[in-house]
Amino acid sequence: MVMKGLTLRGLEVFEALARTGSVAQAAEITGLSQPSVSQQLRNLEKAVGTDLVDHGRRPMRLTQAGRSFLARTEAVLAELQMAQSELTVMDLGHLTTLSIGLIDDFDNDLTPRLATLLADSLTRSKFKLITLSSLDLFEALDAQRLHLAVSAHTGEVLEGVVEYPLVQDPFILVAPKGVDGVESAIQNLPFLRYAREQLISRQIEAHLARQQLEFEERFEIGSHLALMAMVARGLGWAITTPLGFMRAARFHDGLEAYPAPFGAFSRTISLFTRTDWSDQVPQEVAGMMRRLMQSQIIDPATAKLPWLNGQLKVTGG
Repeated sequence: MVMKGLTLRGLEVFEALARTGSVAQAAEITGLSQPSVSQQLRNLEKAVGTDLVDHGRRPMRLTQAGRSFLARTEAVLAELQMAQSELTVMDLGHLTTLSIGLIDDFDNDLTPRLATLLADSLTRSKFKLITLSSLDLFEALDAQRLHLAVSAHTGEVLEGVVEYPLVQDPFILVAPKGVDGVESAIQNLPFLRYAREQLISRQIEAHLARQQLEFEERFEIGSHLALMAMVARGLGWAITTPLGFMRAARFHDGLEAYPAPFGAFSRTISLFTRTDWSDQVPQEVAGMMRRLMQSQIIDPATAKLPWLNGQLKVTGG
């Protein structure tokens, strides 16, 4: 039996307060007034019978009980968001075939769930889901081997293609844990690059060129996880994105993430389809993917790296 006074809104407010440490920011996230946020927190603390935050500190800090309760709160909210996604599965039974390609940034989190939800909807259809690099996805879409492609935008004007933006993914710097900040990492360790033929590498190198920055070319790594493993081993620093960082969870004990020190820049992850296939289906798939990205990627990432709040976010819709 759920204890009296424990509400979903109260849990959402508590999670937002825990993430930001600010009543004002929690109000902005939840769409409530600041007095309502404070009241929701008081009601929740009364329901659980203990203080969840240290009310005498600014920014707010969780108490020991609050830290324990936060883990349960995040799990509950994630399950509710996933349940919402599963209840809003679209009816794709009218399709005879559906082929979709995704970049491998989502292999650990989103792709398995998306495959399950789409398969449930495609009751009598032929269904194909593959992962490729961004550039290979655009080639397959152009050759009509795919109906839909989820990829980083190239920054170029794409003729004959309709774009549905999904998420803004800012670039960040990752360094070995224990290095004394960003400046120390840059000065004392080599830059570990993505392989030049990858779209993410081209985007990073273009930004560095705009900033008139050059780094010695020693390492060029085609595997994202290998790149993160090298950083965690103390072999250098790298520029990646929160999607890439969260995908490398096995290496987090050896990684430290920082905002990009060379000027803020980001990439857009979008769903693309050809103009001759831009009916209701891409819009519905894009909506499902935004919900999945929020619950499976964005919420865990901003909980781990609160400074990403407002930078890593769902777009479009």
